[in-house]
Order: sequence, then C-alpha cells, then structure tokens
Amino acid sequence: MRKDYRLERRKYVIGGFIFLLVIIYIVKLFVLQVCDSTYKENADSNAFMKKTIYPSRGFIYDRNGLLVVFNQPAYDVVMIPRDVQPFDTIDFCNTLRITREEFDQRMEDLKNPRKNPNYSSYSQQTFMTHLSAQDYGRLQEKLYRFPGFFIQKRILRQYNYSNAANVLGNIREVNQNDLEKDNYYRPGDYTGDLGIEKSYESVLRGRKGMEILIRDAYGKIKGSYDGGRHDVAPISGKDLKLSIDIELQKYGEELMRNKKGAIVAIEPSTGEVLALVSSPTYDPNLLVGRERGKNYRKLVNDRLNPLFDRSIMAAYPPGSTFKPTQGLIFRQEGIVTAGTLFPCYHGYISGRLKVGCHGHASPISLKPALQTSCNAYFCWGFRSMIDRRNKYGSVSKAFEVWKNHMVSMGYGYRLGIDLPSESRGFIPNSEFYNKVYGENHWKANTVISIAIGQGEILATPLQIANLCATIANRGYFYTPHVVKSINGKKIDKMYYVRHTPTIASQYYNEIVEGMRMAVTGGTCRAATFSSDIAVCGKTGTAQNPHGKDHSAFMGFAPMDNPKIAIAVYVENAGFGATYGVPIGSLMMEKYLTGEVKRTDLETRMMTANTITYGGASRHRQVVKKADDSEATPKEETSE
Repeated sequence: MRKDYRLERRKYVIGGFIFLLVIIYIVKLFVLQVCDSTYKENADSNAFMKKTIYPSRGFIYDRNGLLVVFNQPAYDVVMIPRDVQPFDTIDFCNTLRITREEFDQRMEDLKNPRKNPNYSSYSQQTFMTHLSAQDYGRLQEKLYRFPGFFIQKRILRQYNYSNAANVLGNIREVNQNDLEKDNYYRPGDYTGDLGIEKSYESVLRGRKGMEILIRDAYGKIKGSYDGGRHDVAPISGKDLKLSIDIELQKYGEELMRNKKGAIVAIEPSTGEVLALVSSPTYDPNLLVGRERGKNYRKLVNDRLNPLFDRSIMAAYPPGSTFKPTQGLIFRQEGIVTAGTLFPCYHGYISGRLKVGCHGHASPISLKPALQTSCNAYFCWGFRSMIDRRNKYGSVSKAFEVWKNHMVSMGYGYRLGIDLPSESRGFIPNSEFYNKVYGENHWKANTVISIAIGQGEILATPLQIANLCATIANRGYFYTPHVVKSINGKKIDKMYYVRHTPTIASQYYNEIVEGMRMAVTGGTCRAATFSSDIAVCGKTGTAQNPHGKDHSAFMGFAPMDNPKIAIAVYVENAGFGATYGVPIGSLMMEKYLTGEVKRTDLETRMMTANTITYGGASRHRQVVKKADDSEATPKEETSE
C-alpha cells in the first residue's frame, strides 16, 4: 500500500498552526497580566484613590536677590466620573456660582473625545480650575454632599513686578502635544509657556508626590492607606537667580513706553544679560488665573503684538551700528591700514551709483569715519575687498571670507541665549547672490548697501548688543544668558566659554577709539552723562521701506574695564541720535551711577510717542537743535 505523503505534510502544518496559536495565546496572557497595568489599575481604583500632590514651583530672583516670581495656591474642582453618585446639581451649581447650562456643558466637554482625548471614567478629570478663595471655602464645607468630586490644590504664579513679561514667560494648562512629548504631565497639569518658564521648565517644576487613600465597599474615602507609609512626598522645583537687574529692566520699559523696539544690556565680562526690554510689553499678571484665556486672546489680537519679543525675535537692518564690523574685517584682511584714506564728497559715488552722506572732512580714515559715521568710507572699503580678484580669485570667494568673519562675530546665526524662539537674523552668502543675479554676474557695487548695514542684512537687538560687548572686551564674547544660578549653583559652563571671532585683538582698539570719538565729538554726543565715565558709542539710522527710519544705538561704558554694553532699537523713530542715543545713555547712567541726573532728558524720553499706525506716525520731535549736548539733524544724516 502506497503512503500518502500529502497527508503526512498536512499533519505537520496543522500541528504548527496549533503551536503558533498557543504561543500567541501565552504572549497575550503575559502582556495582559504582566505588561499591561490597565486592569490592575481599574481593580486598585476600587480600593484605592491615588491623589497627586503638586510640588511648589521654583522661585525666581533678580541678580540682586530681589524676589520677582513666587507662588500662590490655586484650587481646581476634580472628579472621578465612575465615583459620581446622584447629588443635588442645583446646590452644586449655586455653590460654585455657575448656571445649570454651564454645568451640563462642562460635563459634555469632559466626555468629548475631541476636546478631552484622555477621558477615562476611572481617572481624575478637571471640572473647573482656579477657584476663588470664597468659592473654595463654600465648596469645602459642602464637599461631602457631592460624591466623586474633590478639590485639587495647585500652584499659580504671582509677580512682584509688572515688568519683564517676555523674559519671565508664564504657565498654562498642558495641551495634547505636551502630554505626548513628556509623560510627566497629566491632563489638567500646568507647564511653562514662553520665556524662562518654558526654557527652564524641567528645573522649575519639581517632582510630583502621591497620596494613596483607601476606600470602603461603597467607594467612600476612609483615610490614608497603611498609615501613609506608601505616600510619596513632592520635591519642590529649584529656584533661579537671574542675571537681569529688575530695577534696570523696569527703567528700560518706562523709557520705551509708547514706542516699538527693544533694549538689550549685557555685562561684557560674563555675557550676563542685565536688561532685555521688548516694547510694547504687558503685565505678566494678566496671564494668571481664570481670566488668563481671555487676556491671552486680547494680547494675541493686539495689533502692536506685545507677545512678540523684539529683543531676540525681531530681525532689523542694523544700519550704521554695523560699520564697526566692516572696519574690523578691512583691517584683518589688510584692505586698509589705520591711515588709509577714502574720499567722501557727500557720499560714495561710482558711475551712476551714489550712496549719500553728509558734509565732513575728506578724505577720511577709519577712526574719523566711525566718529562721523561716514557712509563713503565703508562703501569704498567693501568694494576694495570684494572686487579684489588678485587676492581672493573671485567675487564669490571674497564674499565668503567677508561672510565668515561676520558669522564669527555673532551675526547670521542664533547666539544661543537661554530663551526660546531666538531669531538668527540674516547674513547672505555668495550662493544667495549667485541665485539672485547669476553666478559671477554681480560685484561689490551690486550689493553695496550691505556695507552700511542695509540691503539684505538683518540682525536682532541681542546680536547688536553682543557685538558691542565683543568690542568692549577687545575681541571676545560669552554666550548671552539670563539665568545666573540654579539653587545657588552657577549655571552650565557652556555659557562661560569664551568665543573669539576671526579678528585679531589689536584691531579692536582702533574701533574703540573711533567709538569714543563719536561720543566726544561725533554723532553720539548725547551719550555723555559723567565726566568720570568714558562712554563709547555708535549710532544707526536704519532705512525702512515701510515708513519712517528706525533709530538705533550701541555703546558701552566705561571705556576701560567696561561694565555694561547696550543696544537700543526704536522703530520708526528717525535718527539714531534722536532716541537711540538718549535712551541708551540713560540706561548706562542708571546702571553705573544708580541715579539719573538728566531729568529733563529722562522726561522727554518717557513721554515721547513714536507708535505708528498704518503708516500714519504719531512721532513727536524731541531733539533740541540748539543744544550742543545732542546731535542735530544735520549731523545725524551721516547714518
């Protein structure tokens, strides 16, 4: 009798299939009983209730130890849906001072998977946030009448000052993205939003605790489980000490009232940011409590955009504050010497191309060019470098050398400040112009405006202030940062690494002397505030295709052993000497001397209004043309 091999093979196939089913079944049982804790949690929830204890969020102090941000208690109404039993809804609504319609809507929203994708009848759900002290007191007395509901204590921020909103940031309720990115959070938790609160969230938030309560057969809480031996105590967040001087910050915001722009002040020797003003700004207390959502929408819809941090996010044409970088590059590349002269007959003229300037001595060398902010000098220097094929081989290669020097000085890329959303500004490369004009179809005159900080060049006020700190240090800078220490311990060493640009240190002294000459007899004369403190500065009047020119200034003091480097940028405010110089010098005077004696100038700056609406300017002229302590419009046109 012949053996049927097909039946024999089928036996093995069926046996293998049965074996596979058994393996799958065993694996599934293992996952359900060992890996998946859902059923265990549901079973435990019948006997236990795990109540989260939120830690105290870290306090924030300024550089002088003044308390800036602290905590206040807040109370949320939380519920576990499966534990809710029939109760007097009207009494509940009256206690919380809400309508029955509001109650029904809240309950509906909790169960809506679109609005609350993490809904579970076994887990805590937040019914209402930010109870007032009165509502909390009334509900606490009646809580036993509403089974399934309890009060969750949380922490809200409180601000001692109505300043530095964009630096400090705020806290908000977590969203779905937060829940997916970090398993620390649960629905209803809070997280840092903007500013320091966001960038130092993991440091400030601390670690949650857990209280385990035991239930009886009817679900009622009977007290702590096992005498509280299994409870986990919360760990408070760490305190931050800022590099910000809150009084200087406050003063800067007062000077920038009714203006759009920014002030950035840095301690050159450390990179610590002393003030980071963005204007218009807002009171951080607006984003606390039950009114947070409504106030946030108002700020978002405000056409002046107070939530936009202009100090680190706005990218502006730097104007003549850019000229010191050009002088440094020309000296480093051997394009000019300290005595090299270029002509200026009211501007740079090359064929039909003309870049205007104002009347001053001609020809002119580097230091007087910085003193008078001569456009022609820097245009001639730029042309001498970019078009020098016998040195670089091509325009593209020369431009890449120029660009790399700029990047080394902190332009074109983020500096890495410890705040979110820093802009990188913009420094074009040769590839950019090759795409615009065609490869090798452009030269220095094609892009000559970038020699004086116009054209495609964009920089943040932070980058301008950092350049000023680099010049003050005679050739190095530290990464700007706003946090000085965490729980008394100095912050990461990365912020104290010295960055050295590609410019030799000896060339910075010439730039410093030129900037000093600008204060003693040039476009920055209003920067002088004390005969004992030598100030160095550089004005900037940045052309604006959308309206009135922007007023800019950068400076540092004292000239030797500098303590502060500053950049001021006021949108649509005209000449650099009109607003940039006075505001910058008042800030330096306030920080270095502790008081401001030029009260007339202070008052004029604080009361001036430069806000522009739809091209119609409300700018009021404040320059005294006859006062030798301030640059006159004729003298300022050099920018």
